[in-house]
Amino acid sequence: MSKSKTPRIAFQGALGAYSHEACLQAGPELIPVPCTTFEGVIRAVREGRADLAMLPVENTTYGRVADIHRLLPESGLHIIGEAFVRVRIALMARPGVALNDVKHVRAHMVLLPQARSYLDAQGITYEAAADSAGAAEDLAQTAGSTEGVLASEVAADIHGLNVLARGIEDQDHNTTRFLLMAPDIDLTRRGEQMLTTFVFEVRNIPAALYKAMGGFATNGVNMTKLESYMVGGSFTATQFYADIEGHPDDPGVKRALEELGYFTNMLDILGVYPAHPRRSKT
Repeated sequence: MSKSKTPRIAFQGALGAYSHEACLQAGPELIPVPCTTFEGVIRAVREGRADLAMLPVENTTYGRVADIHRLLPESGLHIIGEAFVRVRIALMARPGVALNDVKHVRAHMVLLPQARSYLDAQGITYEAAADSAGAAEDLAQTAGSTEGVLASEVAADIHGLNVLARGIEDQDHNTTRFLLMAPDIDLTRRGEQMLTTFVFEVRNIPAALYKAMGGFATNGVNMTKLESYMVGGSFTATQFYADIEGHPDDPGVKRALEELGYFTNMLDILGVYPAHPRRSKT
């Protein structure tokens, strides 16, 4: 743990990234710790340079965030909460630059297709950047530039840029789900609606997955996510990542997990945490 009285929270990207916005949602008093990679976020917590981690897991437009399900079980961290960030795209530039002056913008390659209709209508060309918030930081330090950047309004505030257009994304539902993670698991009930996330590997027997899932259906447990991914470079070593509604102490959840245990080689609970209020609206 860090020695700071105020908890420190690590995230991937530069200050002003959408991950930083998720951190602000979790607690505006938390001290942000920007990291270059997801692995760096996990390492910051494990080495005591941060107390918490904020990691994206899925997006309503693009689905699963690449590699994240592989990293979570190996991270040594546990899920203690979730956050939902609506991806609102703003076009920003240096102070004194007008919208008509902007002929070219930079942004992360994921953001550019989401604002293509607006950019094409304005006749603005674009190129990919490694990080949208990082591009905003670079632009703020480039005197005389009339280029623009697509990023969150948080990035504009942090780096002293002016927002020339906001809400320019093509789709109005694009939302990213983040997981708030800590070194220790918290199994207490901290909300009216709890979620449980776990990974498991089914035994190599006929219909093992079908039988393993049966316990959740017969016990009335709602499984909101089930994804498979290969481990160890083998086509036969398949693990599954699952989210369910409920707490492990709930009678139905307890029976379902016990039944799952009969058909698995491995079952590891990654976290038990309250459902975010925005979950039902996303």
